[in-house]
Amino acid sequence: MARIDLDTIRKEFSDPDAGTIVAVEDLDLTVRDGEFLVLVGPSGCGKTTTLRSVAGLEEVTSGTITFDDADVTDLRARDRDVAMVFQNYALYPHMNVRRNIGFGLRLSSELSGEEIDQRVDEAAEMLGISELLIKKPRDLSGGQQQRVALGRAIVRDPEVFLMDEPLSNLDAKLRAQMRTELQELQHELDVTTVYVTHDQTEAMAMGDRIAVMNDGELQQVGTAEEVYRTPENEFVADFIGSPSINLFTAEVDGETLHGPGGFSYRLSEAGPLGDRDRVRVGIRPEDLRLTESGNEATVTVVEPMGNENFLYMRMGDHDVTARIDPSVRPDPDETVTLGFDEASLYLFDAATGDALKTKTEDTDVAVSDYVASDST
Repeated sequence: MARIDLDTIRKEFSDPDAGTIVAVEDLDLTVRDGEFLVLVGPSGCGKTTTLRSVAGLEEVTSGTITFDDADVTDLRARDRDVAMVFQNYALYPHMNVRRNIGFGLRLSSELSGEEIDQRVDEAAEMLGISELLIKKPRDLSGGQQQRVALGRAIVRDPEVFLMDEPLSNLDAKLRAQMRTELQELQHELDVTTVYVTHDQTEAMAMGDRIAVMNDGELQQVGTAEEVYRTPENEFVADFIGSPSINLFTAEVDGETLHGPGGFSYRLSEAGPLGDRDRVRVGIRPEDLRLTESGNEATVTVVEPMGNENFLYMRMGDHDVTARIDPSVRPDPDETVTLGFDEASLYLFDAATGDALKTKTEDTDVAVSDYVASDST
């Protein structure tokens, strides 16, 4: 196992048309010994470049990378004691499973053939693919190929596992199964693991902690609950959560917020607002409910999910989503009224996106509804 420290990592690429492109900008991040850390963010945010820099496949422009205080910034990939699992599995089609799993050891170690075979057998048994050792990759399903790629990493017995969207080629059911298996495997091996994905649901389900990136910059690091309940900025709040948080701009009038479709809400105190004349308001879909009185919204689509319904609505010219009880199913074009608790309200600075107020567990806050007013 190893602790990984990234100190002000910067990675630039030169493009003949666009000039210098900053893929990762002054990244400071620590991956704890034995931790399963997930790097998550939209395409192009710098997460894979960060992973490849840790692996030694990319040379950083500036900054340092250390494993347990040993500087590995300038070490070649083969000298860093890491094992990487790629998105496309990267199996050799002419080799059977046994040779694919053991190939790296035959190239980079001084182990005997018997010792390599023993490691391969142990990894195959752990992954439940012992009966596949004589087969070629073309004879395997996607899930089986993924297990072979994992086996090739396991036999290396590395200090660090690096995984670049390894489940993206699998169907939804198999992805869910493999998520569980990967977590069990990492727990059993107790190896420091950095996992990259663009899927925030996958990140929240798997990571001990999540590092959210955007435009090459680290936005927030924390547990799934921390980044979901207490996002540090609007981007994190919007990116983490499915369906996405409802966000809109509201004008500030004293302690009252005025938003789209006649939205009007009076806060119990104006402290979070400061002297701002407008803020960004966020309400999670699960925190909205249908009430007998409140601000009106028009139902556009009801999406049954079995254990709940997703309710898509329009409030003025703004889209609103709610997660409601499956027994409640209003008709399209029906007018409903909405309510929420002040404790569940998120507020963000309209200019910077920084969080001003996040969700709290304050049970003393009274249940309040949208204040009814003329819709536009």
